[in-house]
Amino acid sequence: MKKGCLGLIVLAVIILGLWAVPKYNGLVKSQESVETAWGNVENVYQRRADLIPNLVETVKGYAKHEQETLEGVIEARANATKVTIDPKNMTPEDLQKYQAAQGDVTNALSRLIAVSESYPDLKANQNFLELQNQLEGTENRIAVERNKFNEVAKEYNTKRRTFPTNIIAGIFNFGEKPYFKAQEGADVAPKVDFGTSEGK
Repeated sequence: MKKGCLGLIVLAVIILGLWAVPKYNGLVKSQESVETAWGNVENVYQRRADLIPNLVETVKGYAKHEQETLEGVIEARANATKVTIDPKNMTPEDLQKYQAAQGDVTNALSRLIAVSESYPDLKANQNFLELQNQLEGTENRIAVERNKFNEVAKEYNTKRRTFPTNIIAGIFNFGEKPYFKAQEGADVAPKVDFGTSEGK
């Protein structure tokens, strides 16, 4: 009798393992995809941050009287680089803070580009034009990577909420991933207007 009970327990454990392991592994793979997508988002924001010092230096050479605008860009960049997120434990609040800091950079860059309109020599500077093109391309990449992140996060969140995978997600604490959202009052994606269509 004891052997029969032990055999049933072993059989139940094996069946449970065969059921649970693929669900767990699926969640792990999906979570890895979210973390990879987040890494891509951080990379494009870092690319933008890396372009800013050269852009500021170029503008400074032509627009010495725009110190407040230049300092605003530098400060926004510095603040944005301080906001980091652990993709394993990201919360909606973390993502909102990150997005707000990056939005401040976008706004500061827009003001800087607007200033350039008052300086014809700066607008004609080859280095400035090249930096503008790189920055515009980076802004487009940011939008693409944010969308990709949202898609991968949606797949993961759907998987972790679907029965019976949600049981495994609950046992092993696979938390929900937040999404990038349009900032309040924003009807369009952040955009840096370079006003250089004739130079492209």
